[in-house]
Amino acid sequence: MEMPVKEAESKTLSSNKMSRRIKKVAVLGSGVMGAGIAAHFANIGLDVLMLDIVPFNLSDEEKKIPAKRNSIVNGAMKALLKSKPAALYNKDFAKRIQVGNFDDDMEKISDADWVIEVVIERLDIKKQVFEKVEKHRKTGALVTSNTSSIPIHLMAEGRSDDFKANFCGTHFFNPPRYLKLFEVIPTPDTSKEVVDFLMNYGDVYLGKRTVLCKDTPAFIANRVGVYAMAKIQQLTAELDLTIEEVDKLTGTPIGRPRTGVFRLGDLVGHDTSAKVVEVIRTRCPHDEQANAFEFPEYTKFLEENKFYGDKSGQGFYKKTKERDEKGRRITLALDLKTLEYRPKQRVKLASLDAVKNIDSLGGRIRTFFKQDDKGAQLVQRSLAGLFAYVSNRIPEISDNLYSIDDALRAGFAWNVGPFEYWDMVGAKAGIEAAEKEGQKVAQWVHDLVAAGNDTFYKLENGVNHYWDIDSKSYQPVPGVDQFVILDNIRGTQKPVYENPEAVAHDLGDGVLCLEFRSKMNSIGEGVLNGINETINIAESEGWNGVVIGNNAEHFSVGANLMMIAMMAYQQEFEELNFAINAFQQTMMKCRYSGIPVVAATQGYVFGGGCETIMHCDAAVAAAESYIGLVEVGVGLIPGGGGTKEFALRASDSFTEGDVQIPTLIEKFKTIAMASVATSAYEAFGHGYLNHKDSVVVNTSRNIGEAKKKVLSMASGYSQPAPRKDIHVLGRTGLGALYVAGHSLKLGNYASEHDIKIANKIAYVLCGGDLTGPQKVSEQYLLDIEREAFLSLCGEQKTLERIQHMLQTNKPLRN
Repeated sequence: MEMPVKEAESKTLSSNKMSRRIKKVAVLGSGVMGAGIAAHFANIGLDVLMLDIVPFNLSDEEKKIPAKRNSIVNGAMKALLKSKPAALYNKDFAKRIQVGNFDDDMEKISDADWVIEVVIERLDIKKQVFEKVEKHRKTGALVTSNTSSIPIHLMAEGRSDDFKANFCGTHFFNPPRYLKLFEVIPTPDTSKEVVDFLMNYGDVYLGKRTVLCKDTPAFIANRVGVYAMAKIQQLTAELDLTIEEVDKLTGTPIGRPRTGVFRLGDLVGHDTSAKVVEVIRTRCPHDEQANAFEFPEYTKFLEENKFYGDKSGQGFYKKTKERDEKGRRITLALDLKTLEYRPKQRVKLASLDAVKNIDSLGGRIRTFFKQDDKGAQLVQRSLAGLFAYVSNRIPEISDNLYSIDDALRAGFAWNVGPFEYWDMVGAKAGIEAAEKEGQKVAQWVHDLVAAGNDTFYKLENGVNHYWDIDSKSYQPVPGVDQFVILDNIRGTQKPVYENPEAVAHDLGDGVLCLEFRSKMNSIGEGVLNGINETINIAESEGWNGVVIGNNAEHFSVGANLMMIAMMAYQQEFEELNFAINAFQQTMMKCRYSGIPVVAATQGYVFGGGCETIMHCDAAVAAAESYIGLVEVGVGLIPGGGGTKEFALRASDSFTEGDVQIPTLIEKFKTIAMASVATSAYEAFGHGYLNHKDSVVVNTSRNIGEAKKKVLSMASGYSQPAPRKDIHVLGRTGLGALYVAGHSLKLGNYASEHDIKIANKIAYVLCGGDLTGPQKVSEQYLLDIEREAFLSLCGEQKTLERIQHMLQTNKPLRN
């Protein structure tokens, strides 16, 4: 299924209405960042030229061999293809990347529309590279640097006016595919057209949150994010906390990556962090909290011993070769007092107990501010310092507060930015907390409070507004009107329909959006009722159509496994049959309603979530959608129409005289091995997405694009009829699939129980034990799919898999 991928790419390129066209990008430097950036440009369909140096240590004979001359860049390509998580949406996209070296191939940048430099962080070397670029680039081509520490304006010194007008900083975060921040840093000579173009291109085509920065040390995200990490490390010693305690406190409980500060430091690399800290300390003499960037003794210990973290094998944590009773590698933690490694300790803090059952981040932050143990003090004091720090960075690093929040959310993966944290406790309370710490808050914040306000953001008529310092008033946050933010709709209008697990919103223009709101967006009775009722309302009241989507991290983890488990354990098979039939018929309603139904996905799209999108008229999938029918992992087959749908899609792919068995085996293995596509593009190859579906690179745009698709389909929409022409192979196919299943067992890919499940999958895909190929209806396939699903619910090993998943959130192979 390659064509849908190609179509999605061509749409991505052809929809750009701006005067510039980016068809080819040259990436200069093939290190981790350079290769990652090259991969992401290839991800969005561009031709990429990636160059690096010729190795210095070649012999005279080796210098004559192209492969030797390109050994550095070739090595980078090999590493790129093996990288985990994957840098490419699909490994085939690597074909879009051409490689070479600076000495032999620099002239090849002459037809590049954008040249991005990603070489070593030395100004002299960067200027030498740009001198070569100047000789070969075409007039008007963009030239940017991915530097994270060198002043942008210094790199353009001595270059032509055209070069300077088209030059600026474009700072990606590592890994470029996954982290959403794209900082644009112009110089005084950069043309406004270039800045506007890059701000738009980064958003629409690269899928990033673009943030306009000033040419100040570490720009925005690193300036504030590294301060926040350094402040927490400073407080750790003051409050006599362990690294395990701090990592528990500074992860999920406060809405940041679950690694916490110290584990994140190991991942990033302490040498990298140290360089950023040194840049800030030496080049920001007026930074009022510069003392926070002083290295604690334990950080100096790591630096002196070159314990840089994961890259060197140890940092704050050290993985050993020993294993515990469950077979897991034992990890040691650094004792900050003795500077020796010891077994990790369990964390027990009253403040963590106080917040563990609070779902909302705002509720947890406010609770931390009411507690008084040392864990709560760490959160209070670190945030108080952060409040003062960011208030004083305006207008130094940004002219507005929302850019700082955007940068920290997108670059450091915080759930909220500094000013959004501040809103959770109130502007006045935040000032008091900062002053208690001896920190001075900027005068403009006092002015905000004096004007009778207590928040930096305010929702008005469904539009988020921010406090504008210059006008001393609330102004709309630029750009967010292009995104569908369901919380904003929720705050200004009543739902069209709701139950405890689902709510239907009016998106405007006659389009409804059904939002799941169950735990992890699992699909149970409430969600199924929500789908049915929303479609009924749309049909009966003349709406144009329905989008099924949400703004959560994950679209849906699948069916409500606890509900299935309870009925299976109690052997309530009639109730279970009713529930599975209700699921199947809801999926069929998505397919055969009188209005278009379009899904908008992101994150996990597993099991029943995958079945939902496969039955919609179309899906608009964020590129970062991880899609799969994973039911085999809990001892079941896809029972909500997923197995039926694979039989239907196999039938539709058959042509006259076609050898049909290989197609059937491919479908069979996809389900039997619970294959998960690691991107929406990869999902086309797995058969989860097809020609009716499309991909959007910026996750924040998926619901808006799905709405557009509904409207494009609504005019003249014709209600489809259930299919009765599905070609199945019966016993002809069963024999081949049973052999394929047995081969999985021989290869140690499957257990005995896996083969029992696989045979059930084969039975449904082939239409049952039919004597030969024939046409069957969708309902016939749904019936035998449901029968197979129910039979597996009575298997002890399936019940064990379900129980293990519910208890550990991990699959059991038994």
